[in-house]
Amino acid sequence: MGAGAEPHTSTARHGPGDPLGAGGQDRGAAEAVGGVRHIGQVARAIAFVGDYNTSAMTYDIAIIGGGIVGLATARALLEKAPALKLVLCEKEAELGTHQTGHNSGVIHSGIYYKPGSFKARQCVEGARLMVEFCEAHAIKYDRCGKVIVATSQEEVPRLKTLYERGTANGVPGLSMLDAAHVREIEPHVRAVAGIHSPNTAIVDYSEVTAALGRELVASGLTIEYKFPVSAITRVRGGGLAVSTPQHTITANKLINCAGLYSDVIARLAGANTEVQIIPFRGEYYFLRPERESLVRGLIYPVPDPEFPFLGVHFTRTIHGEVEAGPNAVLAFAREGYRFTSFRPRELAGTLGYSGFWAMARKYWRTGAYEMYRSLSKKKFVEALQGLVPDLKGEDIIRGGAGVRAQAVRADGSLVDDFSIASGPDAIHVVNAPSPGATASLAIGRHVAGLATQTFGLV
Repeated sequence: MGAGAEPHTSTARHGPGDPLGAGGQDRGAAEAVGGVRHIGQVARAIAFVGDYNTSAMTYDIAIIGGGIVGLATARALLEKAPALKLVLCEKEAELGTHQTGHNSGVIHSGIYYKPGSFKARQCVEGARLMVEFCEAHAIKYDRCGKVIVATSQEEVPRLKTLYERGTANGVPGLSMLDAAHVREIEPHVRAVAGIHSPNTAIVDYSEVTAALGRELVASGLTIEYKFPVSAITRVRGGGLAVSTPQHTITANKLINCAGLYSDVIARLAGANTEVQIIPFRGEYYFLRPERESLVRGLIYPVPDPEFPFLGVHFTRTIHGEVEAGPNAVLAFAREGYRFTSFRPRELAGTLGYSGFWAMARKYWRTGAYEMYRSLSKKKFVEALQGLVPDLKGEDIIRGGAGVRAQAVRADGSLVDDFSIASGPDAIHVVNAPSPGATASLAIGRHVAGLATQTFGLV
């Protein structure tokens, strides 16, 4: 979901009587729907508080962002208060198009994260809830297991720290491995030691998203598709008007789950998040089908503790493919899934942010190498061969890419934990990168709990 998208000419609206994915109704710029006037030039018509007047709010809560976190939040709210009138605003024609739809599909177990951190708690709980949801909705998942491997003696102390973290976080079934036991699990891996996480699983998060959407529409959620929010205005007498260049909906409260545009939406709502989202593209290769036997499950390196990315790794997908990657390169657009993807205004926003340059000064060597590796298949293969030496350049073909919404502070530090900001009439999920999909159902419950307290829900 994003505020920076090109405007659409119509909005598809789905409620309990309109099947998810079916065509909605076109609405003219000045057609009244549900007592709300949809005004053509909304940004100008409701430029400040008091310009827009309505006797009653159409919805109790508007959720911005139709990814897995937004849907999980809607689900948790309706579990707490089934009578709530909720609307979910999504700028695309489908749910889960961006970070959710470009996810690697891993249900992470919670090994990497600092014990006691919000991310650690939400990941472990979220993994449990995700498996329960998949079982309840007959969604295929596979506990294929993961090995995290140290390829040199220098990495062993960090590997042991990861094991201690995972144990402290309550990750089930963890074990330390010597080189021989690593090869029993992944015969083609080169390692001096490893961690085995047998319960790490894989799933297709697009299927999870579709199931959430069907469940929520049946429970009364209204979904406004093709609804790129460009203005949020506080209304005379209380409540908010959430607007695109063509349409407006009104709600008493707002929850921002806009992912790559979470900071933009927060600023539109008048919040000071003290961070900016910097987009990083992660590019993948696929192993050719005849070489997929090189990888049995998930193979990860020991990550750099100073960098919030896990490094190139191998991931078997629920559909039987094997992905290799990703790298982490600056994207020139927030939805920049290709090297050539470029949005001048968004890139200018990145380059004009002092926190970007502070970050660049700290990580310029890493960033330069990641960009070089992005352009050089040979270098990408060399990095992968650090884990699986038998891999050859002809064994991989270009795959897809995802974009990570990385929150960066003004001093250049990277926000590593999940970050949620709340105010009297709005809650903003500012930072929920990996393992955001794994943790989504737990994050949704947490946000619903905040909403209960902050908004006074019963």
